[in-house]
Amino acid sequence: MRTQDNFPQVYDFDFLKRINREFSFKKINQKQPTTLSKEDIESFNERGFLSGIEIFNNSAIQDIRDYFDKLLQNTVASGNDSYSISTAHLKHKKVYDLLLNEKVVSIVGDLLGENIIGWGSHFFCKLPGDVKRISWHQDASYWPFSNTNTVSCWLAIDDATIENGCMKFIPGSHRFGLIDYEMSKNEEKNILNQTVHKAENYGDPLPIELNAGQISIHSDLLLHSSNPNISEYRRCGLSLRYCTPDVKAYAGWAAKGVLVAGNDIQNNWLNPEPPLKGSLIK
Repeated sequence: MRTQDNFPQVYDFDFLKRINREFSFKKINQKQPTTLSKEDIESFNERGFLSGIEIFNNSAIQDIRDYFDKLLQNTVASGNDSYSISTAHLKHKKVYDLLLNEKVVSIVGDLLGENIIGWGSHFFCKLPGDVKRISWHQDASYWPFSNTNTVSCWLAIDDATIENGCMKFIPGSHRFGLIDYEMSKNEEKNILNQTVHKAENYGDPLPIELNAGQISIHSDLLLHSSNPNISEYRRCGLSLRYCTPDVKAYAGWAAKGVLVAGNDIQNNWLNPEPPLKGSLIK
């Protein structure tokens, strides 16, 4: 376990501009995948994502949904909103266990290799009638990392449909590197503070509907967004994020990284202990 870096714990976009970051998609050359097929690997290279992969059956995802219901209830009661449950694996043992889920990690391993760091866990929960949207963006533009080699697994806790604001991807957009964006602080209905305008210039948007218990998985450079939830049904997903150990994190983010497979050869991440089992619901 290494010691923390000397960069500030809170970063802004001026800070991101000052650090050296590499933005490029590296083609995956996995010859013998263990969980995915060779066709899956080719599709991910070409389109930047996979979708509709079942991880949990109805009974298992219902257990996760019941857990999240309690977590959301306590979160709202404490004065926070449904989007605020982030870096949850460092606070809640059940989320930590989901980050280390054997099937998910096996799929990630087919894309990233045998050495894997799990560093992100964020519930994105759109309540019924939620008018907020997520504008077109690339995940990598937000993160204080040395290079782009993260994949995000988006676990559908509820069914994700067009009506309740499922994610939309622009297939192939991950191959353009960092795409110009503008800050969008004045867009009150945008959950994020960045917007890639004219994203459709990079391809045709594709809605990604998922059944509860399924995941989609996408590159950190893939353009994606989601519309408001115009339905009477909640849409909750848990985003689990993984990278290779060569990725170096700044601004204190190394403290988020858990070794989920193999070795952290470069010793870039702090690999914190799991939260206590009694901390499942706070």
